[in-house]
Amino acid sequence: MKLVRYGRAGAEKPGVIDADGKLRDLSRVVKDITPDVLAGAGLKKLRSANIARLPVIGSRPRLGPPLAGIGKMVCIGLNYTDHAREVGRPAPSEPTLFIKANSAINGPHDAIVRPRGAEKLDYEVELAAVIGRDARYVSEADAMKYVAGYCIVDDVSERAFQMEREGTTTKGKSCDTFAPIGPWLVTADEVRDPHALEVWTKVNGETRQHGHTKDLIFGIAKLVSYVSHFMSLRAGDLISTGTPAGVAHGMKPPRYLQPGDVVEMGITGLGTQRNRIIQAR
Repeated sequence: MKLVRYGRAGAEKPGVIDADGKLRDLSRVVKDITPDVLAGAGLKKLRSANIARLPVIGSRPRLGPPLAGIGKMVCIGLNYTDHAREVGRPAPSEPTLFIKANSAINGPHDAIVRPRGAEKLDYEVELAAVIGRDARYVSEADAMKYVAGYCIVDDVSERAFQMEREGTTTKGKSCDTFAPIGPWLVTADEVRDPHALEVWTKVNGETRQHGHTKDLIFGIAKLVSYVSHFMSLRAGDLISTGTPAGVAHGMKPPRYLQPGDVVEMGITGLGTQRNRIIQAR
């Protein structure tokens, strides 16, 4: 299933994209797309619904993040060899983790705000695994049982904040609007192989990133298992798995995002995002 949330920010309703690409209202079935809905009983309830009888939303409403109540966003750095190479770093021997603040969460078509003092705004298309049930000390063999679905995350970054200021990566990753998510949350049963997906980014129509999840240094099962050994994973958490080469910071010279730029990105079967850059007021 392709699950969505639609409507004005803070008042989104649950929806589903049917086989014909139409948006249908899920309010008769669930109150919202929450972590509880991703659990076994919740998904069973969704799958038992007669999608064809649900009301069609004829307009084109705003789409919000496809999951309410996201617990935490665990991000993986340098998880494609070509990206590590373009930024002059060796491929890591273990996954590199950082946390992205939940206050950065943004809709898949909402504006991305370049914050005050920003100089080096960047994009990163990433496949995110959505956790469906609590996980702690999970083995790689069992890890995929804990993944409820997948979605796109743009790990928006301000490189000067991230790399040129004292402290850690988080402050360059967590500004408001720095985590567009969606448009859809696609349940795991609809993604036959999460390591067989094309990922891409365009800026103002120009292709900047074009990668493939088969090139992940650490795959989904490894990441779920690894993270679960350092912190509890809860239903509704996201693991954002890293980005391929082509980021603005890796270009010579760098080509950072400016107000007015339009960033589009997509992943096979997971839809596309489109966000305009605006300057903070």
